[in-house]
Amino acid sequence: MAPPQPTAQQLDAVRASIRKLLHQPDYDDGSAGPVLVRLAWHSAGTYDATTGTGGSNGAGMRYEAEGGDPANAGLQHARAFLEPIKSAYPWITYSDLWSLAGVVAIEEMGGPEVPWKGGRTDFGEHEVDQAKIPPRGRLPDATQGAAHLRNIFGRMGFNDQEIVALSGAHNLGRCHGDRSGFEGKWVNNPTRFSNQYYRVLLANEKEWKRKKTAAGVEQFVFVEDLGEQSEGEPDEGLMMLPTDMCLLSDPAFRPWVEKYAADKDLFFAHFSAVFAKLLELGIRRDAQGNVINDENKKTGYRSAPKKSDEPQAPGDQNKGQIGHEAGGLKEQNEKFRQRKQGAKL
Repeated sequence: MAPPQPTAQQLDAVRASIRKLLHQPDYDDGSAGPVLVRLAWHSAGTYDATTGTGGSNGAGMRYEAEGGDPANAGLQHARAFLEPIKSAYPWITYSDLWSLAGVVAIEEMGGPEVPWKGGRTDFGEHEVDQAKIPPRGRLPDATQGAAHLRNIFGRMGFNDQEIVALSGAHNLGRCHGDRSGFEGKWVNNPTRFSNQYYRVLLANEKEWKRKKTAAGVEQFVFVEDLGEQSEGEPDEGLMMLPTDMCLLSDPAFRPWVEKYAADKDLFFAHFSAVFAKLLELGIRRDAQGNVINDENKKTGYRSAPKKSDEPQAPGDQNKGQIGHEAGGLKEQNEKFRQRKQGAKL
C-alpha cells in the first residue's frame, strides 16, 4: 500500500520546528526566513503551464540538474537549515518541507497567512524520475526587463497584477555578489515582511543611480545622506534590480506598485493568494485535497532519504544528488556576522 499523506497534526509539529530554526544570528541579517522563502519560490517557479512540467512536486532541486542552476546559487544554505527537521520528521517529503518552510517564514516575519496543503511527493533515483526534472533557464533573470518578466511568469500562468505582487517578496533578504552577482538589500529591514519594497521603489524614483557591481552586472543604488558616518562604518544603502525598476517604467505594472505602496492590506491579500497559487502550480488534487498527480498515485507519499549533515562526495548522497551542502556552512556564514544595519529610511 502506498504511504498516506500527512495529517494536520503531523504538519503542525513540523510548522513549530520551522519557527524555532528561523533565528540564525550567524547568517545574513540574523534570520533564515528570507532564504527559506526563496527556496520555496524557486522550487515552484520552474512550472510550465503548456507542458505541465516543473513546479514544487518532486523536489527536483535535490539533484544537480536543477539544484545546480545558477539561478539557485545560495539555496544550499536554505536546504541545509532544514536538514535537522528532515531528521526529526523523516516521513515528510522535501517538496512539502521546502514549500511549508517558505509559508511559515512569511507568517513569522510579519507577513500574511498563506493557504497551504501538503501531499507533494519526492522524485526517485530512476531514469524515469530524473526525466521529470525541469530544464534550467525557467527562473527569472534579474538583468532583464518587463518583456522577460511577462515571458517567465506568463509561462506559469500569472498576469501583470500577480507579477507585481510576487515581486513584493523582494522586501525580504538581500543579494550576494558571490551568488547572483548583485549586492545589497532592497529595504532597510530585510527580515520583516511589509510593503516597504514598493514604497522605497517609488519614494526614491528620481534618486536611483546605475552602478556596476564587482561581478560586472548593473544594478540601481540609493544611499540616503545621513550626515557624517562613523569612521569605518559607511552607509550600506539600498539597491534595486533591473527587473524591479521595470515595474516603475512599465505602464501596466506601475499602477500596482502604487496601489501596494499605499495599501499594505491590499498587498498582503494579493500576495497571500498569488504565493499560494505559486506553490500549487502543477499540483492536481481531488475533492478531499489529496494530490492525484501520476507520480503521486503511483508511489503515494514518497519521502526521499535524508541528505547528510556533513560534507560528502556527490556520489555519497544518492545518485545525482548535490554534495557538500548540509555541512561546512559555518565558515561561509561567519562573514555575514559582520554585516552592518544599513541605511535608515
